[in-house]
Amino acid sequence: MIEDSDALVRPPTPVRLAAGIVAAEAVGLLVAAGVLVAKTVTGHPASVGRALVGAALAVFGAVVLALCARGLMLLRYAARTPVIVLQLLALPVGYSLAFQAGRVGYGGPVLVAALAVLYLLFTPPARAALDRDLTA
Repeated sequence: MIEDSDALVRPPTPVRLAAGIVAAEAVGLLVAAGVLVAKTVTGHPASVGRALVGAALAVFGAVVLALCARGLMLLRYAARTPVIVLQLLALPVGYSLAFQAGRVGYGGPVLVAALAVLYLLFTPPARAALDRDLTA
């Protein structure tokens, strides 16, 4: 038996789409961590420790993003703020990758995903679902 009445509420489409994009970002970070570990094991990095710490940070970021996506799907209003902050931080990263480093294939998806999530979380249905009710 489900005790939490919020579990029966289906998130609006913009929230589901934003959660899906955030989950895809988490998967992307896990893949990046795996590639980094594989290249560390098969190659000759300048610093094995630094490469493994980078992979660990990518895994940590993936876990954070996955928890944020879960929070959005459960309509937890506290999940919106960390997602927005992370997406705002992703904007300069994507910009520098795409335009300053000339890696449009890496920076472009980061920019598009961040902008899409920010847009989706500020749509009226998403705001209605995730805003706190301060009158109660």
